[in-house]
Amino acid sequence: AVQVSPAKSSLKSDTALLQKVENTLQLAGITFNGIYLDASGVKVRFANPEDQIKAKDKLIANLGKDYTVALNLLSQTPNWLLAIGAKPMYLGLDLRGGVHFLLQVDMKAALDKAAESSVGDFRTSLRKEKVNYFGISREGQQVIVKFDNAEEATKAERILSKDYPDLTYTVSGSGKDITLSANMGVASQKRTQEFALKQNLQTLHNRINELGVAEPIVQQQGLDRIVVQLPGVQDTAKAKEILGRTATLEIRLVDEEKTDFATLEKATNGQVPFGDELYKDREGRPILVKKSVVLTGDRITDAGPGVDGQNGSSVVNVTLDGRGAGIFKNVTRDNVGKRMAILLIEKGNTEVITAPVINEEIGGGRVQISGMANVQEATDVSLLLRAGALAAPMEIIEERTVGPSMGEENIKRGVHSTLWGFAAIAA
Repeated sequence: AVQVSPAKSSLKSDTALLQKVENTLQLAGITFNGIYLDASGVKVRFANPEDQIKAKDKLIANLGKDYTVALNLLSQTPNWLLAIGAKPMYLGLDLRGGVHFLLQVDMKAALDKAAESSVGDFRTSLRKEKVNYFGISREGQQVIVKFDNAEEATKAERILSKDYPDLTYTVSGSGKDITLSANMGVASQKRTQEFALKQNLQTLHNRINELGVAEPIVQQQGLDRIVVQLPGVQDTAKAKEILGRTATLEIRLVDEEKTDFATLEKATNGQVPFGDELYKDREGRPILVKKSVVLTGDRITDAGPGVDGQNGSSVVNVTLDGRGAGIFKNVTRDNVGKRMAILLIEKGNTEVITAPVINEEIGGGRVQISGMANVQEATDVSLLLRAGALAAPMEIIEERTVGPSMGEENIKRGVHSTLWGFAAIAA
């Protein structure tokens, strides 16, 4: 089968989508055995894999990026068995069929992320040791720190070499234009890439466990690829969405001194104030938030969907670890009356999902995130936060459904060999 489901919360699975899918297949001359609509989207049955693949390609071309088109397997369990609560046996991919994914890990993004992390670490170390510098930035996978005298540059090199020995440092320039460059060595790059692959493997395991798939296979293939096999999966569109998503959460403070119309208009035209970043909220309104990150999703120990007791909207209830709870308590205590932005970062896009005013100090490590479009989004975001973030983005480079024909053939051969064995003994 092929499943079509909305990729955006603003779109719906309705009869209009059903009609659009049906018309597309009929115009393309692709035969199908049945088409129906349910809560997860439109599902179309086909008699053979060839028609299934043709239909998928045609629907992707016609529907565009607004909809997720995925190969699927639909259950053929009789209704009378379902009525008595019968469930299928847990079988492997060869016996039960299922879906096979091959994912490519973006190793360059993993190295870029490590370098970006070093920028923040450098700032912390240099401020702690009261080293004067007038600029720090990342250029590719290289971190650049600028100084106006050689003495401060030498002092910084000594401190950073001690705190971060995995990097190699080079001081260049003269006079009041001194540059300290930090680069990752070959061994450090290899460790970062290996960590990214292992972290992604673990995160995929966690996400698949959340999906409730029995007997899954998640294993490394080569240096930068991961194979995922999900036996008996019925909703491959959902599996594909969950596996490939890279949602992470950041909590930052809104720059309250730059909320006037003129400043926001300049920022929208490219003149973003120093130390700030410009994003948009879910209403499309610009908002300036500080670059300094208060907390990230790494400090989350649990997350679950919920309902706001005051207005009934969907929310995500988050529990922070001990350190995260302490940081959040201190920040909310010191910034009462100011706004705190909750940013959702996914596939390179950053969105401010909510920016509430801090009314009081918040302790205990429990945080409620509002701004969810619906219950489904709250559930999905909770799953991703609970399972952990991917260390590096991944792309699904191969996807196919696997039928149980191989297992059936092996069973037939086993039965035949047993019968022939009995016949030989009887003779």
